[in-house]
Amino acid sequence: MEILVQLLNALPGSFSQGLIWGIMAIGVYVTYRILDVADLTVDGSFATGGAVAVILILNGCNLWLAMLIAFIAGLLAGAITGLLHTCMGIPVILAGILTQLALYSINLKIMGKANQSVNVNKTDLLVSLRWVKELAFRNPLITVGVVLLFLILALYWFFGTEMGCAIRATGINLNMSRAQGINTNFNKVLGIMLSNGLVAFSGAFLAQYQGFADVKMGQGAIVIGLAAVIIGEAVFGKIFKNFALRLLSVAFGSVIYYIVIQTVITLGMDANLLKLLSASIVAVFLAVPYWRAQYASRHMRKQKGGKENA
Repeated sequence: MEILVQLLNALPGSFSQGLIWGIMAIGVYVTYRILDVADLTVDGSFATGGAVAVILILNGCNLWLAMLIAFIAGLLAGAITGLLHTCMGIPVILAGILTQLALYSINLKIMGKANQSVNVNKTDLLVSLRWVKELAFRNPLITVGVVLLFLILALYWFFGTEMGCAIRATGINLNMSRAQGINTNFNKVLGIMLSNGLVAFSGAFLAQYQGFADVKMGQGAIVIGLAAVIIGEAVFGKIFKNFALRLLSVAFGSVIYYIVIQTVITLGMDANLLKLLSASIVAVFLAVPYWRAQYASRHMRKQKGGKENA
């Protein structure tokens, strides 16, 4: 009973954190599902967004302007990865690793040290862990929820435009897109930029929520993003067919992920094993479609063999 009470008390925080990471997961969805590439820049750009936002806020910058600049910083990080891939012929995975490595030093220069904190009592913030149980607009559940819905609507509109459709076509069939006169290299760069802009925007939210930005705050972000994408598709894939609802399912996947993590922690699991748990969750959910296809293939072969014998 005591464990259940602890879990219920922790749920608002898990929901809030899940929504914040849900924005990051949508960024991962753009590259992983729409562009069909694996971009590892996100581990660095997530921290970049947090670092830029915190430093600007500490220097008196308007909160929403700080968030916008963090988003732009993410766009620039994504542009570096995209240009390394398209202009220098570096495989996108390696290009992401190189950018991620470079961003570690850049983030240190931005903050001046390994971490920077913001005190909610001395500085205005958009969201904070301290407000998670308040019935007010500044509650992270409400603030992040509204921003998340706005971003999903904006992305739904953008990917319905000619440019957005070109990006989607590039991810679906690269050669056919080129044959139709689409500049696939430009679309790759633009898609990776948009992805990392969303990731950095999420990092800016998380830095305010937890009260500090850290140079390692994005470590393992790609795993969490993939977990959210895979869980969202596995749970809501057959229900949510519309593109906007698919994006929403990714955010829900992030919330489910954090509820699972919080449940495991409440039950007394060693916190040092959380990364192992995250990797295991992603591995299992990635393997499920393959196992399902293998089972269906064997079932079809057995049925076919049975008919032939009959």
